[in-house]
Amino acid sequence: MEWLELLREAAPVMLRGAGYTVLFALAAMAGGLLIGFPVAVLRLLPYRLLAWPAGVYVSLMRGTPLLVQMFVIYYGLPSVGVEFTPVTAGILALSLNSGAFLSESLRGAIGAVSKGQWAASYSLGLGYWRTLYHVVLPQALRVAVPAMSNTLISLIKDTSLVSVITLTELMLSTKEVIATTFQPLPLYLAAAAIYWLLSLLFEALQRRMEQRLNRAHHAR
Repeated sequence: MEWLELLREAAPVMLRGAGYTVLFALAAMAGGLLIGFPVAVLRLLPYRLLAWPAGVYVSLMRGTPLLVQMFVIYYGLPSVGVEFTPVTAGILALSLNSGAFLSESLRGAIGAVSKGQWAASYSLGLGYWRTLYHVVLPQALRVAVPAMSNTLISLIKDTSLVSVITLTELMLSTKEVIATTFQPLPLYLAAAAIYWLLSLLFEALQRRMEQRLNRAHHAR
C-alpha cells in the first residue's frame, strides 16, 4: 500500500519525464534519418573519395559508446569554443549515433532491391537519382521498416543517458523523485515498466506499418 501511494505521488513527475523521453527519441530519429539516408547513398556510390568518409563516420559512431560521444559533444567541445545547450547536445549525440545504424539499415534495404529494377528504370530513361527516388526507395523503405523501428525502440532506452548532461527525461525525473523519497526500488521498477510500455507501443506501431506497407505492395 505504501508503494502504491508513493507511485501515485511520483506519477506526474515520471510521466512528464516519459513525455520528454518520447520527444527526444522522435527528434533523434528524425535527425538520424536526415543523416543516415545521405550516408547510405554515399556508401553505395562507386566513388571511394565519397564513400570513405561516410564509412569512417559509421565505423566511429558504431564503434564508440554513446555515453562517450555525449560527453565529447557536451563537455569536450566547449574547450575548443563549440558549446551546445543540454537539449541540443543530447539530440545531436543521439542523432549522430542513430544515423550510423540507420544508414546501415537503409544501405542494406537499398541493396536488397534487385539490380533488374535499376536496369528497367535506366531502360525507360530514368537516371540514377530518379530511379533511386521513384523506384528503389519505396521498395527499400518497406524492407527497412523493422530495422528502423528497432532503432527507434533503442533510442527510447538510450535517452536515459542524456540524464548525465542534466537533461530532464524519464530517468532524471525518477532520480529526482528518489532523492526526496529515498525509495529507489519501486521507482526504478516503475521507470523500467514505463520504458517497457513505450517499447510495446512502438512495436505495435511497427507491426501496423508493416501490415499497411505489405498490403499496399501486394495490391500492386
